[in-house]
Amino acid sequence: EKLMNNFVYNTPTRVVFGRGVEEECGRLVRESGGSRVLLHYGGGSVERSGLLGRIRASLDKEGLYRVELGGVVPNPRLSLVREGVALGRREGVDFVLAVGGGSVIDSAKAIGYGLADEGDVWDFYERKRKAKGCAPLGVVLTIAAAGSEMSPSCVITNEEGWIKRGYTSEYSRPRFAVMNPELTMTLPAYQTACGCVDILIHTMERYFHRTGGMEITDGIAEALLRTVMKNALILRDDPSSCDARAEIMWAGSLSHNGLTGCGTDGGDWASHKIEHELSGLFDVAHGAGLAAVWGSWARYVYREDAARFARFAQKVMGVSGAGTHEEMAEKGIEAMENFFRAIHMPTSLTELGVSPTEEEIRDMAVKCVRGVGGPVGVVRPLLEADIEKIYRMAR
Repeated sequence: EKLMNNFVYNTPTRVVFGRGVEEECGRLVRESGGSRVLLHYGGGSVERSGLLGRIRASLDKEGLYRVELGGVVPNPRLSLVREGVALGRREGVDFVLAVGGGSVIDSAKAIGYGLADEGDVWDFYERKRKAKGCAPLGVVLTIAAAGSEMSPSCVITNEEGWIKRGYTSEYSRPRFAVMNPELTMTLPAYQTACGCVDILIHTMERYFHRTGGMEITDGIAEALLRTVMKNALILRDDPSSCDARAEIMWAGSLSHNGLTGCGTDGGDWASHKIEHELSGLFDVAHGAGLAAVWGSWARYVYREDAARFARFAQKVMGVSGAGTHEEMAEKGIEAMENFFRAIHMPTSLTELGVSPTEEEIRDMAVKCVRGVGGPVGVVRPLLEADIEKIYRMAR
C-alpha cells in the first residue's frame, strides 16, 4: 500500500475568469492594497491589440499612479529585472501588474523580490539567500502555458554565462489573476502548441513521482492531460474556438498551482531541468524544448517504474490491449510523441533546430546537476553521465 505524503495546499490567488475581465484590473489592484503600480509587459502585441490601453484606462479610473516597463523577452533576462527593481524603488512602487505570459509574470515576480529586499536579487536564484518577502503582484494572462499566474515559482536567465535558474517561495504567488481566454486568440499556432506542451509536462512532472500519491490526485491529473490534448487538437484545426481556449487556459493554472501534486513526493522535474539548460544556452521556446527531450527522458527512466508508465499509457493515452508493463509503457511514450507531432511540436533536438556539440552537452549536464545541487529527478535520479546520455538520445 502506498501511503500518501503529507502536503500543504495553498492557492491564495483570486482568479477572475471570462470575457472582458481585464476591465476590472484597477479595482483589483485597489482591493489588493496597491496605489503606485509598475505595469510590466513584453513586446508590441499587447499595445497593438489595444489590451494595454484598456488596462491603463482601468488603472486611471481608480486614480492609481503608474509607471511602465516593457521589453520582456522569452526566457526573461536578469538585466531587465534589475532595471525594474531600480525603477520601482525610484518611483515608490507598491504593486507590480504583469500583462503577458509566463516570461512577463516571472520577470514581475523577480522584480517583486528585488523591491522587497535591499540586496542583489540573483542571490535567491543562486541559493545564497532566502527571500523574506515579495512586492504584491497581479497578472493579466495573455498566454495559457506556464501556469505562473497561480504558482509560487519563477525562472530567470542571467546573460552572464547564460544560466537559467528558478526560485520558488510562497511570497511570490500573485494576489489575483485576470484570465480572459479571448486574449489568447491572436497567438501564433506555434505558441499555442508550445503552451499546451508546457501544461501537459507540468502535470506529467508531478504525475511521475516515486512515493506517496492519491487516487483523487491521479484522477485529476489524468483528466487534465486528456482535456488539454483534446483541446490542443481542436485549436490546431480551429484557432478561434473560445471554448477550447478557455479549457486550456484554466488547465494551465490547475497544472501548476500544486493541485496535481497533492499527496506525492512533488514529482520528477528532470525534463524541466534538462530543458532549462537547452533554452538557457540556445534560447529555444520552453514548450518546444520540453517536447524535444521528454521522450528521451521517458525511455531512459521508465523501467524504474514501468507500472506507472503503463497506467499513463492506459488512462491518459488510451492505449488498449494486453502486454507487460514495459510494453505498455513504451506504447504510451510513443503515443505521446505522436501527439507532439500532431500539434507540430519537435520530438528531437534536430527538429527543434539545435545541434549541441559534445562539449556543449557536457557543459549543460554539469550546469543541470549543479543547478539542482545533486541528482536530478526522482523516477531515476540522474547524474551528469545520465543527463549527457539523454541529450545524445534526444538528437
